[in-house]
Amino acid sequence: MERPIVAVLAGGDSTRMGSDKAAIPFASSTMLETVLNSVSSVGDPIVVGRTAAPHGVAAIPDRRADSRGPLTGLETVLRHEPGRTVVLVAVDHPFLRPQTLGEMLALEGDAVIPLDAGWQQVTCAIYRPSFLPAVSETLDGGCRSIITALDLVNVNLVREATWRSWGEDGRSWFSVDTSDRLEEGLRRFG
Repeated sequence: MERPIVAVLAGGDSTRMGSDKAAIPFASSTMLETVLNSVSSVGDPIVVGRTAAPHGVAAIPDRRADSRGPLTGLETVLRHEPGRTVVLVAVDHPFLRPQTLGEMLALEGDAVIPLDAGWQQVTCAIYRPSFLPAVSETLDGGCRSIITALDLVNVNLVREATWRSWGEDGRSWFSVDTSDRLEEGLRRFG
């Protein structure tokens, strides 16, 4: 089986953080470098939404200039790496666990999405090549919601009892999009 692509979404404006989330200091590096280090054992990393990335990691700008967001980033990488499974993560998930991603990769479905307190964690998820038509159809229809695209495919929702059995506690999709959230994450997850 071919290694998946791990797409790190890093093209947002970081308006809530007030500065580029990818460059925010975290541990002994930055949030982007921390996420890239975490996912390197899971698959081949690529940074989406940028023209450059650290350590020689490939970077690709969003395919659609008129549409930004996770769904556009997902379409960009699915078209850039046709036929490959995509592990989609966000640059503001510095606490993510590679073990959780590995467990999700072993599950079936066009999309494998953790469900936490009723919320589908779409930016810490697995998307198979079969999901591309739904992504493009949704974007072509003027919608930028991954949730809308999920209505068109076979989704495997990973319930809390399952992800907790992997040792996951919600840290993998904990979004650090403000300085308060960074402090909260450090308190909760170390």
